[in-house]
Amino acid sequence: MYRLNSKNFLNFRATKEIKINEYLKECGVSSRLIRKSVNRGNIYLNGKNVKTNKKLKLKDIVSLRFEDEEPNGKIENKNLDILYEDEDLILINKEPFMVTHTAKDDTDGTLLNYLCGYFKDNNIRRKVRFINRLDRDTSGIVVVSKNSFAQDKISSEFKDSVEKKYLAICQGIFEEKEGVIDAPIAKSEDNIKREVNYVIGKKSITSYKVLEEYKNMSLVMLTLHTGRTHQIRVHLSYIAHPILGDSLYGKDSELINRQALHSYSLKFKIPRNNREIEVFAKVPKDFHFFPALY
Repeated sequence: MYRLNSKNFLNFRATKEIKINEYLKECGVSSRLIRKSVNRGNIYLNGKNVKTNKKLKLKDIVSLRFEDEEPNGKIENKNLDILYEDEDLILINKEPFMVTHTAKDDTDGTLLNYLCGYFKDNNIRRKVRFINRLDRDTSGIVVVSKNSFAQDKISSEFKDSVEKKYLAICQGIFEEKEGVIDAPIAKSEDNIKREVNYVIGKKSITSYKVLEEYKNMSLVMLTLHTGRTHQIRVHLSYIAHPILGDSLYGKDSELINRQALHSYSLKFKIPRNNREIEVFAKVPKDFHFFPALY
């Protein structure tokens, strides 16, 4: 019998007399994962494997076992800036110029490769599951789940209830120091850039607050209320304050050789107990040309 540890098992104590599958669903386990676990014999009651959907008694322990998985990327090693870790999640402060996920032209040196190495070194026999991704040149917080339960639960909350804040250094001095950009975004004709389009665009909302000004630049805190591709970059360009160094939506800069955009903080609920936490990512050194960040 498997040892029912929190690394390999999801454990719940029954607070009502209800059938196992129904209770797991009430605890936030997806119907898909429940069906898969039942079909593969991964449900346990008080430490013993059960094949039927039994009715729970008060204080019974119902457990769901996570199966071992093969790595889903090439294993490479690198010291990562880990901001938070528990049985289900790991949050990384991604450095600039690192690709998040392997692709046709990027098979080495990606965050996926390094996390596969970290999982192997720490005996985490799971696939790396990204909850969010950042552009290659954007630094900051990337959320990774260690199992399908956490992936299902936090992914469903990420768009709406997870508070996501970014820091950007923008061109120019804002006339309005605080505001909301409510402008729908769609793909442009080149299928690479995005643009504000009030005919076919999808609802996109970003709020902003200017924190500091220096010469002809502004340090801005932004909160994402929707999650469109390149949303912050498009919205800031749309209001004539593109991000410094953003060659796609603005222009290159001598001060920084990428867009000066950093995923700064996330406020979210821990999947197993719904406890809310907030995680912050220190700004990278290439932001230090702005005095307030030095």
